[in-house]
Amino acid sequence: MARMPAARSALRVLSLLAEQAGPVRAATIARELGLPRSSAYQLLQVMRDEGFLVHYPELGAWGPSARVQQIGSRVAAATRLERLAQPLLDRLVRTAPVPSTSHLAVLAGSDVAYAGRGAGPRSPATVSRVGVRLPAVRTATGRAMLAALGDDQVRALIPHDRDLAGERLATRAALTAMLASARRRGWAMEDGEVDAAYGSVAAAARDAAGLPAASIGLTFRLVDLEPDGWAPLGAQCAAAAAELTRRLGGG
Repeated sequence: MARMPAARSALRVLSLLAEQAGPVRAATIARELGLPRSSAYQLLQVMRDEGFLVHYPELGAWGPSARVQQIGSRVAAATRLERLAQPLLDRLVRTAPVPSTSHLAVLAGSDVAYAGRGAGPRSPATVSRVGVRLPAVRTATGRAMLAALGDDQVRALIPHDRDLAGERLATRAALTAMLASARRRGWAMEDGEVDAAYGSVAAAARDAAGLPAASIGLTFRLVDLEPDGWAPLGAQCAAAAAELTRRLGGG
């Protein structure tokens, strides 16, 4: 395996700067890390160009950028969410009346990003694996979080009608009506729109500010579900989302 010394040096620079109370001069960075001064200057310039460092010209020093801090906070938030939600995801799979796969998703712009998953021996295979992103408007987990927002916020996230979900949600009015139904029920659904063989239900969990922090969903084979089976599954997701809301300090 290649050692990739430049990548290793970049990570060491970030680690060094993270331990300091303020910006650090390039000569100090080179000395502390045992780098040739010319190589250290080139590396710092590249890291600045890529948005990971900022240069303080009056001090002749360098520090981590806001981008680094944002990455760290997002990773920490996602890890916290996953740890809080995983027992709930596992419980959903155990107690669901049909073989199901459970999911934890977060909004990422107009998409959902899957951040957690629960599965058992009989769980169906799904595309919604951790790290996968799908348009929020097409998924139950995304619809649950959109329903937790106001219509103006939804329009800001999905400003163009061409980004709607096709035949069943071909118009803005159809989307608004669907989200209103999800709000009344307390959970959202998707019936064969991502994959014709599968359906999903989901409910949103809120943070302390009342905003949708994540959603918890169940995906199952449509052939396994009786016509009156949607509501019990939706209620299970809503209960799990309410528990995650409580764990997040939400109201």
